[in-house]
Amino acid sequence: MADTWLMSLITDTPQQGYELAITLSRRGVKYTQPDTEVLHKLRPEYANDHAALTAASQVIAINFQTVAAANNYWRK
Repeated sequence: MADTWLMSLITDTPQQGYELAITLSRRGVKYTQPDTEVLHKLRPEYANDHAALTAASQVIAINFQTVAAANNYWRK
């Protein structure tokens, strides 16, 4: 595995939480396909595929649910 980069799921705001969810999603793809040349080669295919874009949005939403729960939904 690569370097340690995720120290916590705790964020100050929902916006930061959503950005963390996007980062988690992108890192998941990077771990799944570590060859950046292959990633760049495939990007035009999924960038124009509505089903692939919807699936990516679903992954982000699932990660956001996880981050939101870890932050008690930002209730103080």
